[in-house]
Amino acid sequence: MEDDAHLSQIQTMWSVVALAHADVTAMRSAQQIMLDRYGGAVRRYALACLRDEDAADEVFQEFALKFVRGDFHGADPGKGRFRAFVKTVVYRLIVDHQRRKKKLGREGHIHSNLAEPGELDSADEGATDLTFQESWRDELLARCWGKLADYECTSGKPYHTVLRYRVQHPEDRSNDLAEGLSKKLGKPINAGAVRVMLHRSREAFADLLLDEVSNSLADGSLDAAEQELIELDLLSYCKPALERRRGKK
Repeated sequence: MEDDAHLSQIQTMWSVVALAHADVTAMRSAQQIMLDRYGGAVRRYALACLRDEDAADEVFQEFALKFVRGDFHGADPGKGRFRAFVKTVVYRLIVDHQRRKKKLGREGHIHSNLAEPGELDSADEGATDLTFQESWRDELLARCWGKLADYECTSGKPYHTVLRYRVQHPEDRSNDLAEGLSKKLGKPINAGAVRVMLHRSREAFADLLLDEVSNSLADGSLDAAEQELIELDLLSYCKPALERRRGKK
């Protein structure tokens, strides 16, 4: 959670991009946090397009190098979401990788164990939007599950265990959940307590997810976050959290 404390001092991921060319020592930690947060989405997307783990890792390493080197400091947040910016950058790196691979193939140096994905070009970029969107969505959810687990470790509140158990047993009624969770947690829990814990677990997860999404937007407003959640098909997770935060304003 220490990394996230550093991150909380930075307004948005756009701020990290803008400062990537500044004092290297001061920004190195924030840059690494950014790569840790979104590296998974970059890798997932590259792997879906290239169908080769080594090739996907090469693309990620190129993205990381460009970011740390400050190549993106001139990017304009007014032109779109941070998600769209990352997708465009990674797509171009994938295209460049494909072209290098094709050239090596003509020269007879391509590795025989590489997959043969379809030719990618700028005209096909729109067709990959859904692939990247799914990669981004999966990474956001994975990060929130991880942060919920971290919170459980530090607070002692079994939110991750309870919510994960519920996801794994979607058909169980409260009494069945109480019985299963009593065994898992090593202490007796009744149905009423399970319902309360499930409610609090969902609230905690929703808040984590809403924070993750808001952090990737230029203004971080609740309206912008709601639109992003709709596009990522994540609104159902966060609707109560949005309403709760709007009620506090």
